[in-house]
Amino acid sequence: MKKLIFSIFTISVLMFSCENELIQDPNTNKVADGFYTNEAEIEEAINATYAVLQFSGNYDIGLPSVGEIPGEDSYDETPANDGGNYGQLDLYNVIAQNSIIANIWNHSYIGIQRANIVLNRIESIEYSNEDTKNSRIGEMLFLRSLFYFNLVRIYGDVPLVTEEVSNPQEYFGQTRTSETEIYDQIKLDLITAIDLLPIRNESNKIRVVKTAGQALLGKVELTLGNYAEAKSILHSVVNSGIHDLVPIAEVFASDNELNSEIIFAVQFSSGVNGNSEGTDAYRMFNPTGRVEGNMTGTKGHGVLKPSFYKLYSDNDLRKGTYVGVLESGIAYNRKITIPTTVVGDAESDWIVLRYADVILMLAEIENELGNSDQAIQYLNQINNRASIMEYTGATDHNSVFQAIDLQRRLELVWEGHRWFDLKRQGRTQEVLGISNNDLLLMPLPASQIATDNALEQNPGY
Repeated sequence: MKKLIFSIFTISVLMFSCENELIQDPNTNKVADGFYTNEAEIEEAINATYAVLQFSGNYDIGLPSVGEIPGEDSYDETPANDGGNYGQLDLYNVIAQNSIIANIWNHSYIGIQRANIVLNRIESIEYSNEDTKNSRIGEMLFLRSLFYFNLVRIYGDVPLVTEEVSNPQEYFGQTRTSETEIYDQIKLDLITAIDLLPIRNESNKIRVVKTAGQALLGKVELTLGNYAEAKSILHSVVNSGIHDLVPIAEVFASDNELNSEIIFAVQFSSGVNGNSEGTDAYRMFNPTGRVEGNMTGTKGHGVLKPSFYKLYSDNDLRKGTYVGVLESGIAYNRKITIPTTVVGDAESDWIVLRYADVILMLAEIENELGNSDQAIQYLNQINNRASIMEYTGATDHNSVFQAIDLQRRLELVWEGHRWFDLKRQGRTQEVLGISNNDLLLMPLPASQIATDNALEQNPGY
């Protein structure tokens, strides 16, 4: 089975609703109370939770945009297009009415609500296989933690909801929960999930598995600056023996998806359900009007600078494979395959976690812990795979850090990491010239502030 096509079970979910709307018995109650009564129905709800990852505010457009466009390597070629929403990310003048920011918030909380519904109800459901039931609980805890990890990194303090919302009006007046509490919940969810999740095999690699929980928890600990904890948990991924670095040409090949380097991916398929299951990433993030394979209509939101393309040495196998360049010198991401149906229906999965990222995180962690020799060994795994020279430079902290950071840029380009890397490293002033800390968090959507005045806006917006 090449892909898991997630069915989208219709669940009416609103985190916040109009205060003057009469709700005597919300539809969410009527549907949920009468439906989640057996394993098959709970499985539909689980698939519906996975399906939210494909939404435009999550890994279709929103999270890739926020993760890459504000960084130093990508820019919006046509900032006035599409209401200026993408250009605002590039120019650091995001407004609270930005539709990308609104979609990330809304779609993340839809995912959280769907995960909470399953977690609230699955314990009372009899499963034919108890291990499957435990795995599903772990999967939902992982997804809830992933949604919150994205939210807290983008907005800072956000409302924490860990119970199913049956009456949205009950949540009016809920203030934002501190980042510390959000991260505590993320870690609790992931630690619990790791114990429940199965070891990856050929039959379950389409779902969340144990190494995915470990890789995400390691990234969370690294984000918090807990280097020893991050090292320990990421070593579990390495020591599992399940993942490795595959040849460069195979990492993002559409006929080799979910290969051993991929730890967790959001799956997209082209030509399914009226071309509705593909990703819009090719259309949105390729140079304006690009013509390739008879495919036109690209938007130019997040192309790569010529200076970035030149960072690849001529013998680097990633040059021309991960990124390409036009005659104009504008570079572009080649990790998304050219659609064969319509321009907004690319089949490429979005890679959330992969083994190369784990290796580079460990390299950075070892360097921070003063273990430069070990850091260089990890770094050279990436260099060797790309067929570039091993690192033989100075072994002081800054020199090794710069070498690792360069490879994070070249290896993980357009996978949604760069903006978050710069933020967690405290380097936005050094690299981007951003001295106003207010710009490091996105505004809460204006629609949410207008709906519930208990939600305070981030400073500067």
